[in-house]
Amino acid sequence: MISPKDLFYFFLLGTLGISAAQFFYLFAISKINVAAAILLHYTGPVFVALYSVIFARDKLQPVTVIAIFGTLTGCFLVVGGYNLQLLALNRAGIIGGMFAALAFAAYSLLSEYGMRTYNPWTVLFYAMLFAAVVWNVLQPPLEAFFRGYSPLEWWWIIFIGIFGTILPFGFYFEGINLIRATHASITATLEPITASLLAYFFLDEVMGPLQILGGVLVIVCIVLLQGKPPMDEKTPEMVRLKKTGK
Repeated sequence: MISPKDLFYFFLLGTLGISAAQFFYLFAISKINVAAAILLHYTGPVFVALYSVIFARDKLQPVTVIAIFGTLTGCFLVVGGYNLQLLALNRAGIIGGMFAALAFAAYSLLSEYGMRTYNPWTVLFYAMLFAAVVWNVLQPPLEAFFRGYSPLEWWWIIFIGIFGTILPFGFYFEGINLIRATHASITATLEPITASLLAYFFLDEVMGPLQILGGVLVIVCIVLLQGKPPMDEKTPEMVRLKKTGK
């Protein structure tokens, strides 16, 4: 069980973090193409790093700074950012994409705070519970259950809910628990790489040389980053172990 004093924290994580990230990301996709939305969304690690330096008084190591800019450059190449007419994109879509990045940073940092006390999956459960409550307030309660979806459509809804939402967030929170939000958010930029690989194998989409170069750059930066930091004293796991005396 969670402490009643933490209810407001989980409300913030579920609304300003998870709900906002999902909404603004989908909103951006509805206004601009997917590649541009992904590119904007994955500027989130920059905001995480800025918060860590300005407010948490963390000192960014040179390797972390290199990894941030390297993964951003890699993402730019992977999604074909060089082909995007960024200045001609829908303004609302760009703003939505930037808010998605801010929400990405928000749930990364807020979840790290919660995991100083709770297990990552406990944090995820209550954050999603509050997110679900909020969406059922903004939309007619349980509206989706009264729509005439076919069994196949329900199967895809359940599949996306489990493998596209619950498990990715859960594993991401586990990563934050071990290597902190800054490093975990950078590592999460592997998502566009894996999406491109899946598109190659299942949708016959071919990656160009610059996209492959971008993917290699992201992987190199992440390997460089993860080779550096073992669990330090500020990771949620170490904080929790200190509190319990184990």
